[in-house]
Amino acid sequence: MIRSIISGLFLAATVTLASAAAPLELVDNPPDRHVVVKGDTLWDISGKFLQKPWRWPEIWRLNKDQIKNPHLIYPGDIVWLDLSDGSPRLRLGKPVVGQGKPQPKVYETLIAQSIPSIPPNVIEPFLSQPLIIEAGEEKTAPRIVATEEDRVLIGGGDMAYVKGIEGSDVIQWHVFRPGKALTDPETKQVLGYEAHFLGNAKLTRPGDPATMTVTLAKEDIHYGDWLKPAPPPTILAYVPRAPEKEIRGQIMSIYGAINTGGPGSIVSINRGEADGLENGHVIALYRKRTAAYMDDDVKRLTTDIPDERYGLAFVFRTFERVAYALIVEGSKSVVIGDGVQNP
Repeated sequence: MIRSIISGLFLAATVTLASAAAPLELVDNPPDRHVVVKGDTLWDISGKFLQKPWRWPEIWRLNKDQIKNPHLIYPGDIVWLDLSDGSPRLRLGKPVVGQGKPQPKVYETLIAQSIPSIPPNVIEPFLSQPLIIEAGEEKTAPRIVATEEDRVLIGGGDMAYVKGIEGSDVIQWHVFRPGKALTDPETKQVLGYEAHFLGNAKLTRPGDPATMTVTLAKEDIHYGDWLKPAPPPTILAYVPRAPEKEIRGQIMSIYGAINTGGPGSIVSINRGEADGLENGHVIALYRKRTAAYMDDDVKRLTTDIPDERYGLAFVFRTFERVAYALIVEGSKSVVIGDGVQNP
């Protein structure tokens, strides 16, 4: 199941190429080629050539037909920088035996299925497990009301009795425990609660309460823990692009950390589907700063100074009013309360 989800990361369903966007800017002294190695991502490869690697769909010059019918990029393939028509373009070459040394055979249609856009292993748990309980959902969530033989803690193979799913035909469920509240830094409104994933359970006998068998226990499960239907495997599209709408928000939390993070960290943002955020959107990170100074009367004053841009994040899972993003670039530590905007 997990593999089918991850394989879907490599297949992009649609892309809107910014024909009216600013010209693509190359890095200083870009290489004329790159040999693909295991562990490469399209972001990494494009970053060897582009100042803004999230614009890789443009330098590959992809259209919708090419994305729906992708060719594969494998370790050992050669990516070439083509400037023949005055605009940068990446082409894929296959090494063939020539006179004296391998030469590339150029293919026109380009997109990777074997090489993902971002590292899938980093975000895999966040795709297959519950991430948040949205505000209001806690009032109706099914819960464990009793355990097998009244045990305090249960694990794999044990039974649990759950109220709140009578009439449901869902068989596979996630077990979780509510975590910390996600509070909008601007409105102070609770947008939801982070879900602490505990394991999986299978419905074995309907009723109220229903009987569940724990099929996976990553941590001890006990009375009062919550359940949520396990979503079916889905094919997700992750084509990096700028949001179509203006986005201005803030980082609410850093998953698994207290206050700071960096590249590879997962952050929650106080903007979601209702605000126009979608999977694949790239957003810029900004440090909000306030300067303090003394006036002529030695009175302490503060003034806001321009936000300082220091990194990029890649949105990979969205909810109604919350989104989760992977920090892909950052020149300094990410701090709760930092701002996010269009790149």
